Amino acid sequence: MTNDKQDLPLPDFDHIPLGTLPSRIAGLDEQGITALVEFERAHGNRVPVLTVLEGRLTQLANGAEPSGGVPEDLPEVQQSQHDSAVSPETSGRDAFPPPAKSSPMLPSQPRR
Repeated sequence: MTNDKQDLPLPDFDHIPLGTLPSRIAGLDEQGITALVEFERAHGNRVPVLTVLEGRLTQLANGAEPSGGVPEDLPEVQQSQHDSAVSPETSGRDAFPPPAKSSPMLPSQPRR
């Protein structure tokens, strides 16, 4: 059983967005997918992730072949939360003016 994240066949597996997971695991064989399933069950136990992984195991069992290599770089997980490209200058917080305190256009506010 693979309990160490560093032993997984995909770097930063637990940070891969669900939408890109199928393409990320396409190059793995049954042993690689099984390692990910075991890790996921022991750690995150996320049903959508397990569904994708188990679906791929079924495909492999039915004759599908691993396609291509496993990508080493994962651009969607390269920046950590501490390395955010968002700064006060780029946050867009001043892109829209604040709402008016009282306006006849806002029906949720009581009229005075």
